[in-house]
Amino acid sequence: MDKLDYNIIQSLNVNARKSFRNIARELNVSLSTIANRIKKLENDGIIERYIPVVSREKIGYDLTAAINIKLTHGKLIEVQEKISKDFHVSAVYDITGDWDSLIIAHFKDRRDLNSFIKKVLSMDFVERSNTQMVLNIVKDEKRVEITQNSI
Repeated sequence: MDKLDYNIIQSLNVNARKSFRNIARELNVSLSTIANRIKKLENDGIIERYIPVVSREKIGYDLTAAINIKLTHGKLIEVQEKISKDFHVSAVYDITGDWDSLIIAHFKDRRDLNSFIKKVLSMDFVERSNTQMVLNIVKDEKRVEITQNSI
């Protein structure tokens, strides 16, 4: 990746629906260069997909929780894959430390969260959990910030 690739990604981060023509104009390069570069970034798996960023609060899911789970019998991947399929879940991570996995999930209310936790705790190989409710979100971006220092 070079500086132009980073600039293209930065432009798409602002608006992924921006036309190749507008990106070319913005970056002062040819339309074919932009088209070829974006196609290569997609083929190389650098750009994985284009998705809408939805306001969870506006659709009623304004309770966010960070949930740690401890597993037994080494079935981490199987349990994580099962949990990741739940529509509440936005992220599942393998982590170091006292817990095996970290789940970030979004709920309508405490009852919704409670049902989810009980469902997770009833799964085979889940030993225990620790849930933290998010009080305030300072930053929650899915896009990659590209700066001059990144290059």
